[in-house]
Amino acid sequence: MPFTVVNAQNQKVSNQQLKTIIKKMSLQQKIAQMYIISTQANQQNTAAAIQKEQPGGIILFGNDFKDQTKQQFVNNLNNYQKQVKLPLLIGTDQEGGSVSRLSANPELTGNRNFPSPQQSYQTGGKQGVAAEAAAVAEILHSLQINLNFAPVADVSNNQQSFIYSRTLGLSYRQTAAVIKAEIPAMQKNHVAASLKHFPGYGSAGDTHTGFATNDKSLKEFKKNDFVPFRAGIQAGAQVVLVSHIFANAIDAKYPASLSPKIHRILRQKLHFKGVIITDDLTMGAITKFATEKHVSADVLAVKAGNDLLLSNDLPTGLPAIVQAVKKHQIRESQINNSVYRILKLKRDLGILNSQNIKIYQNN
Repeated sequence: MPFTVVNAQNQKVSNQQLKTIIKKMSLQQKIAQMYIISTQANQQNTAAAIQKEQPGGIILFGNDFKDQTKQQFVNNLNNYQKQVKLPLLIGTDQEGGSVSRLSANPELTGNRNFPSPQQSYQTGGKQGVAAEAAAVAEILHSLQINLNFAPVADVSNNQQSFIYSRTLGLSYRQTAAVIKAEIPAMQKNHVAASLKHFPGYGSAGDTHTGFATNDKSLKEFKKNDFVPFRAGIQAGAQVVLVSHIFANAIDAKYPASLSPKIHRILRQKLHFKGVIITDDLTMGAITKFATEKHVSADVLAVKAGNDLLLSNDLPTGLPAIVQAVKKHQIRESQINNSVYRILKLKRDLGILNSQNIKIYQNN
C-alpha cells in the first residue's frame, strides 16, 4: 500500500511511539534516516538504491519529472515508498521562476506557469505570493511530494548577484512579512517548507562552483539577514536549509553548512526546533573544501548539527559517521535527537502513521 497523507486526527503517532522506534533502530538505520539522496539513472535503479540504502528521503530534479503522465509519476513515487520500512521524505526545488522543477513536464500541471517570487509579488503583493505558495503546494501534494526546498529567505541589494533573481527583491523587513504569510500557506497543504539559505547569501558568489563569502559582521547578520529567517521560524517553518557560504565574522574556518557556530545560532538565538538540512553536499564549495582539508563532509555536517544531509555519498558517508560515533567524536544521543526530529516531521506531514509503525515493527 502506498504511503499517503492521512487526516491528522486519524492514526496519529505519539512522541513516545517515535522514541520507541528509535530505540529499536540500529545505529546504521538511524544514520540512513539522516540522508536525502538523489535518484539514479532510471526508476528501476532508483528503487533498488532506495531498497538497499533505506534513506530518510530523496530529492527530485528536472529529469525526474520528464516524459511521464501524472499517473505514471505518482505510481513511480509510490513504488519508491514501497521499498522502505519508514516512509520517505520526497523533496524538490520548486521556488518558481528560474528554479522550477515542475516546469520540466507541463503535462503534470496542465501547462501551468510558475512565476518567480518577484513576479508573484509584483502582481499580487504579499497575498499573491502566499496564494502561489498554496497552489504550488497543492500540486506537489497531489504528486506525492511532501517537501519543498523553498522559500528563499535571502535578501540581496545587488541585482547582479547570484541569488538576487531568486529572492523577493525586497527589503529585509518586507521579505520577512511575505515569508511569514508564505510559510503557513504552503504547509497547510501537507508540504514542508524549507527556509533557505541560512544565514543568508547576501551578495555572495555561487557555491555551486566554488567558495563564496559573506563578510558582514555578526551584528549586521542579526540586524538584517536573520530577520526573514526569524519570521519564517516564528510562522512555523518545519525545515531550515543551511548554505555553503563562509560567514567569516561568525566562522572563518568552516562553510556555514559545516559550522557548529552557525548551527548554534540557529538553535539557540533563533530558537529553531525543527529539522536542519544541508544544502547539497555535492556542490563545488563543499567538494573543494573536503578535498583540500582531507575530511568527510558528511561527518562534519553531522558534527555541525545538521539533522538531514543532502548527499549522494551515503555508501561511504554512513560508515564514516558510524566510526565517528564509535570514536566518541559524535554522540549517539545527537543522532537520536536528529532522527526524532525527522520522524516527527514525517508524522506531522501525515506520511508516518500507526499503520506504518505496525509494518515497521513487523519487519
